[in-house]
Amino acid sequence: MKVAIIGAWHVHTMEYAEAIAKNPMAELVCLWDDDKERGEAMAQRLGIPFEPDLNAIWTDPAIDGVQITTATSRHKEVLLAAANAGKHIFTEKVLALTMEDAEEIAAAVRRSGVKFTISYPHKTWPTLKAAKALVDSGKLGQITYARVRDAHNGSTADWLPPHFYDASQTGGGAMIDLGAHPMYTLHWFMGEPKSIVSQFTQVTRRGVEDNAVSVIEFANGAIGVSETGFVTNGMPYVLEMSGTKGSLMVHNDILEYSCEETGNKLIQKTDLPEPDIMPVDAWIAAIHGENDAPNGIDDAVALTKFMVGAYEAYRTGSRYQF
Repeated sequence: MKVAIIGAWHVHTMEYAEAIAKNPMAELVCLWDDDKERGEAMAQRLGIPFEPDLNAIWTDPAIDGVQITTATSRHKEVLLAAANAGKHIFTEKVLALTMEDAEEIAAAVRRSGVKFTISYPHKTWPTLKAAKALVDSGKLGQITYARVRDAHNGSTADWLPPHFYDASQTGGGAMIDLGAHPMYTLHWFMGEPKSIVSQFTQVTRRGVEDNAVSVIEFANGAIGVSETGFVTNGMPYVLEMSGTKGSLMVHNDILEYSCEETGNKLIQKTDLPEPDIMPVDAWIAAIHGENDAPNGIDDAVALTKFMVGAYEAYRTGSRYQF
């Protein structure tokens, strides 16, 4: 299959493009970006042509799929065009900045029948797969509390690109970018949200939040906490979950849990499953009929719902009801 890169804006553009280039079932054919200089530079690094005319990609019958790594503010435009052109879609998170846009995109994707995957890589981790299996087994009882923290030092170490602080392109700061991982993880484990409150702060004063926490109420009374930021150094990824019969915690690649079968003592789970293949490779395999495309359009709409709620709660300074 032939794949075109739509957008060199995102920090993960090269990572995804290189994965596609290395996949024996796919071929990179061209790259478009709305910034000619940026696009030409990345196309040169990838060894593929720069395509200045986006419409030429939509109308080229030889192009089967697209990687969407534009500014988030352009997602609606390019995702609708891709779906309407019948191109299979692999996209960076988040899907859209409003629920109205997310639903419009979703409707177009469903009509088109294309294979759609949004990049939720944490769901491939052995620790999180094992944690999900523990929760689904019922060994921890009813989950009453979950906390997910994912943070880095992109602002304090100054390695994020300047446009990541432009809310007109991103829709926000740390929460809508890195905070997407805790949010889709909470949805995966806990289901649909009922209400949310948020506290965002600016530590480095760049115009968007670089330190953020949202607290989510779920329908069964469970509480979920999504923590993120660009101003944390040396802190591991953290997932903590508590249930009526047990608990678990993930710190990077270590999973510990307690329940009746462990004598209610916290022990390390060593029989972790193998990691799933990365979403971009699973998407390519799905197009070739080898499996279902992971993280489909419903998952993508759900993340937008969480983010809209998080930002509205902060904007209004009050609880947002879903």
